[in-house]
Amino acid sequence: MIYCVEDDSAIRDLMVYTLIASGFEAVGFENDTGFWAAMKEQRPEVILLDVMLPGEDGLTILRKLRSSPVTSDIPVIIATAKDREYDIVIGLDSGADDYLTKPFGMMEMVSRIKAVLRRAGSHQKLVLSCGMISMDENRHTVTVDGKPVLLTLKEYELLKLLMESPGRVFTRDIILQSVWGIDFSGETRTVDVHIGTLRTKLEKAGDYIQTIRGVGYKLEAENEQ
Repeated sequence: MIYCVEDDSAIRDLMVYTLIASGFEAVGFENDTGFWAAMKEQRPEVILLDVMLPGEDGLTILRKLRSSPVTSDIPVIIATAKDREYDIVIGLDSGADDYLTKPFGMMEMVSRIKAVLRRAGSHQKLVLSCGMISMDENRHTVTVDGKPVLLTLKEYELLKLLMESPGRVFTRDIILQSVWGIDFSGETRTVDVHIGTLRTKLEKAGDYIQTIRGVGYKLEAENEQ
């Protein structure tokens, strides 16, 4: 089940129609009231969340979802206007897994959902470590020096990619293909935004993620350089 929270009825109806035609179950909501009522009845696989909504706005809803242990792991894709870059950054910082900029194509929307579902459904049972950073794939958790770090799904997958090959330099294109999937149609700047939020959340271990000018990024602990 996919929940679409969008106050524009024409856009909402088209989103739901496209998702159903693509083989998904989908329901639309024009505001937070109907959405929260539905959340009590059924847990969705993905939530498409418009930022600009009457009543509770999308970012407020997103923060509430992430603050509850019952809903904190539900993938959320936020939608915002192209001239609202600030909303994208705040949304990613608040726990969004991906974003769409309006106006977006329906096939792009379906592609993003499929990519999010692929990431959410992949489970490798192992523990990765790099310096102070530890990733437990059994529990889907990350800690820095023993302190839990809450990451979005994309941040988690990005960190996992880097931790699987410490010292290896990844180009932005390779990161896009590995983390977002071959269907992803965004720009490489998406990688830079996620790297920035990941560094911030890792705090003192954020320096492990090094920028290789003109190439991409690598992860390497200070004592391993």
